[in-house]
Amino acid sequence: MPADTAEKTEAPTTRRIQESREKGQVAKSPDLSAAIGLLTGMILLNIYGPRIMTGFRSLLQQSLRLDRVPLEPDTIIEHATAMVTSNAWRMLAPFFLVLLIAAIVVNLFQVGFILSTTPITPTFEKISILKGIQRLFSARTAMRMVMSLGKVAIITTVAFFTIKAYIPAIINVGDVSFIEVFGIGADLMFKLGLRIAVILLILAIIDYAYQKYKHTQDLRMTKEEVKEEMKRMEGDPIVRQRRRAVARQLAAQRMGQAVPKADVVITNPTHLAIALKYDHAADPAPKVVARGADFMAKRIREIANENGVPIVERKPLAQALYKSCQVGDYVPPELYKAVAEVLAYIFELAGKGFRRTAAS
Repeated sequence: MPADTAEKTEAPTTRRIQESREKGQVAKSPDLSAAIGLLTGMILLNIYGPRIMTGFRSLLQQSLRLDRVPLEPDTIIEHATAMVTSNAWRMLAPFFLVLLIAAIVVNLFQVGFILSTTPITPTFEKISILKGIQRLFSARTAMRMVMSLGKVAIITTVAFFTIKAYIPAIINVGDVSFIEVFGIGADLMFKLGLRIAVILLILAIIDYAYQKYKHTQDLRMTKEEVKEEMKRMEGDPIVRQRRRAVARQLAAQRMGQAVPKADVVITNPTHLAIALKYDHAADPAPKVVARGADFMAKRIREIANENGVPIVERKPLAQALYKSCQVGDYVPPELYKAVAEVLAYIFELAGKGFRRTAAS
């Protein structure tokens, strides 16, 4: 069965997800950034708005002081405008800086850091009429249309009931001062903006969850595609070389930590080296803490010499231990006696009072 017609039942592999990211294809909801920005802006206006208004009023009052400004009307307006403009950025900078940080954080949360030119690179598929029609009638487009209609309906409803509560105050604006009218308008706009921002945020979270689900579904693979990718990854010489390098590094780190703590190193004498450690109070038998052949065996011997760990040549025992044990394994029962003889000799020399029966 061709790969393009087979059923895609397998979850995307890590490599497939990475390739998708490199092409700029990620799950993202533009509505989420807009909703967070609007909500952050409304909160900042509620907290920082009075200070901004007070600052502008103070600037305007200072700019219109007659002892500093010529009495010509054009000069007064020009002077006031220049003074307010020159100081406005100082009051508004924190406001816009927080909005910028919020926008960056939201985008990093959604997609992380991606630097790709693929989305803006011209391709035939992007200008294909057939592909455009397919995208127009796709499930994602339908979902966006439903979300857009839902947003319009919900926002209209919220706006209607919010404004309806202020109709009595709006009708009586002729009986109150300008400051009170301004306060009513500001309170109405803040409540309306805050409620709309919350509604948009809820809808944006739903949209983001759908985008992630749809993106994962789009990346799903057939069983054959998974097999081919695994073959490609296994056959990649760069990947194999990287794996070997990582394995050598990890092995060297383990040896560097384990061999200095070993009680003895048993060798072949040069081809094999096995480091053993035995704590009769904690372990049921001696444990293999490092093992290696050829270069690794040489490195184990070097570390043992550097740290004063005894090295004992026992060819048959070294071969048996290397074949039957991995790092972290206990010595098998059939080798207890041979290992016990070695450890007894080493412990006796070290004055540790080794009990022969502990490993026999």
